[in-house]
Amino acid sequence: QVQLVESGGGLVQTGGSLRLSCAGSGRTFSSYAMGWFRQAPGKEREFVAAITWNGDTTYYADSVKGRFTISRDNAKNTVYLQMNSLKPEDTAVYYCAAKYDSSGSYYSRLAYYSWGQGTQVTVSS
Repeated sequence: QVQLVESGGGLVQTGGSLRLSCAGSGRTFSSYAMGWFRQAPGKEREFVAAITWNGDTTYYADSVKGRFTISRDNAKNTVYLQMNSLKPEDTAVYYCAAKYDSSGSYYSRLAYYSWGQGTQVTVSS
């Protein structure tokens, strides 16, 4: 298991940018695929982006393609989500999560075994 802590959320205007970070503990961080999910008030938690253990493949929800970029630095046990051209619809609590690579769907929250506490992102209009 790996412990995850998100940071970097905040309040930005429409069109602005934020970079979220997710720091993991443990020497086996690089053995996990990593994902970002988000949950707005009254809504279900939804998939945002994912990345394989070595960073060679990425996956994105249609709603964020071309605007968000997921990356990772295994030497620092950290995964990032660069968010550009932010919209009010992006307002949510953002969670990072870990899964065993090649096990289950990258798009499904049910495939992830460890979750961070979340960080709030608010985009004002």
